[in-house]
Amino acid sequence: MKFAIICLILTTGFMTFGWTANQDKIIDSLVNTKVEREVDLSSQLVKISNTITLENAGKSGVSSFLFAVEPSAANHLSFIGAMSKGDDDHDGDSESLEVARTTVPEHKESTFFRVTFKELLRAGKSAKVDVETVFTHHQTPYPATISQTEPQLVLYTGNVYFYSPYKTTSEKTVVKLSSSSIESYTKVKPVLQSESEITYGPYENTAPFTTEEMKVHCENNSPFLAVSSLRRLVEVSHWGNIAIEENVDIRHTGAILKGSFSRYEYQRDKSGANSVWSFKTLLPAAATDVYYRDEIGNISTSNLHELLDSVEVELRPRFPLFGGWKTNYLLGYNLPSYEYLFNDGDRYVLKIRFVDHIYDNQQIDQAYIRVILPEGAENIELKTPFKVVRGPDERHYTYLDYWGRPVITAYKSDLVEQHIQDFEVHYTFHKWELLREPLMIVVSFYLLFAAVIVWVRLDFSISKDAASESRMRVSGLLEQLQSVHDQRVAAYQAYDDAINKFKSSKDNAAFVSNRKKVDADYKQLTQIITDLQAKLKAEASDTADRVSELQKLDRQVKDQIQLAVTYGEKVVQGKIGKQQYIEAENMTNAKKEELVEKMDAILENL
Repeated sequence: MKFAIICLILTTGFMTFGWTANQDKIIDSLVNTKVEREVDLSSQLVKISNTITLENAGKSGVSSFLFAVEPSAANHLSFIGAMSKGDDDHDGDSESLEVARTTVPEHKESTFFRVTFKELLRAGKSAKVDVETVFTHHQTPYPATISQTEPQLVLYTGNVYFYSPYKTTSEKTVVKLSSSSIESYTKVKPVLQSESEITYGPYENTAPFTTEEMKVHCENNSPFLAVSSLRRLVEVSHWGNIAIEENVDIRHTGAILKGSFSRYEYQRDKSGANSVWSFKTLLPAAATDVYYRDEIGNISTSNLHELLDSVEVELRPRFPLFGGWKTNYLLGYNLPSYEYLFNDGDRYVLKIRFVDHIYDNQQIDQAYIRVILPEGAENIELKTPFKVVRGPDERHYTYLDYWGRPVITAYKSDLVEQHIQDFEVHYTFHKWELLREPLMIVVSFYLLFAAVIVWVRLDFSISKDAASESRMRVSGLLEQLQSVHDQRVAAYQAYDDAINKFKSSKDNAAFVSNRKKVDADYKQLTQIITDLQAKLKAEASDTADRVSELQKLDRQVKDQIQLAVTYGEKVVQGKIGKQQYIEAENMTNAKKEELVEKMDAILENL
């Protein structure tokens, strides 16, 4: 950013040098027959509206006139514009006039602008022109430091008379203030002070370049905010969206706060008349997905209101701003591209504002704009409604970019609300470029899936590892063995359930039927385990021997089940007593549990 500012300063110097080539001469036959000035000091800006009636007292027509700015104010000039006015002062008769910087060799200390008439001003004729000028940092806090409870006083230094290269027949100046609290002001008769207005004149027959220092010392508690740096990013997408992000460094340029800040007094007495608690930013009516954050994160104290012709965002910093305090924030939003991007075939035009409305009576010390165009844009041209410094083109890389997206950069200093105007970026973009990124995604996924298929299907080993394959087969057989064993243990429980049901119902036919069903399941499971044992013997004989032990324990469990069946039949038939049955049942159950635990231990070791 420092490099950009240095480039801006150097380029501005070259531009100033270049302006000296524009030279004009003062035409003595032009006379300001009547001048009405309005000096607006109600905000931090100095806005001067000059309504000038010029008469051509010469013998030939004149195509333009010179407007001069006194040396003391030239460095503060931010904007100048001119409008021709009809005799009846109706807005419908107003037309914008061309204004260009120029010089007069005989008066190098002054700053001149050439204002060109719409039509030639013929000899003996008059024309009425309204010239508007806006000055920044032209009101000085006086005193420079104040306490939290004191009002802010400012000092303005200007010229009592209309500063012009021509003779002025009659002139009057009205100074509008933000309040009626006036400490002092220059008194050059005739002068009249009424409430928050000071009227100088009318003065008659003022000579060219007449100066008389005007000083106005008054109370002005309006927000003295200045955007020290605005970094505006415009990212254009041909998929229907334009993303805007503004990085704003803002500071309070009013009287510096003297002493410590008391939030308690600020909340209780609403002290700090010149402090800024919040301000309103106006975004385009189509703005969506608005976000407001700083280095800490999202700032939730903002409010958004959708109006008919704009979106109003009330921005409230994390702390009130007093003189000398500053803050930084990010404000971003999206715009639909169809409202700002136009095309004729492959030739596109982006029309969007150079700066947006940040707050009322804004002043931007330094603005840096970057426009990111789609990858593949070429033949780029930048057209602006006012002079800017074109920075070096850059490249911006994001996802799926190959060559990078072209970035247009531009700089300008001292901007005010009058600079909220559209600029244009013309470029060529072939529509088939829109398919490049989707095709890249499709091809990438295709290659990924193909690589996975090759990796999974093909065997890249140099030689087969018989031992490893055998271990894998044994592992698979043991998993099957574990599953079948669990089912056989469930069959043991099915035997116990059938016996218990037989004891309660004494239905021998049902018992025989249930037992046959369980016997069939048990035999099937035992046979499966025998088959698995045979397969394991071919792969790992020691593992097969352990399965053989498992089968022996299974036969012992089966014997205990047979005893339980026998005891159950006897107790139902009354051949043994209940107490004798309970003792026998406990013995068989304990033996079965012991055998099942041994079987589980064998499987766990396998």
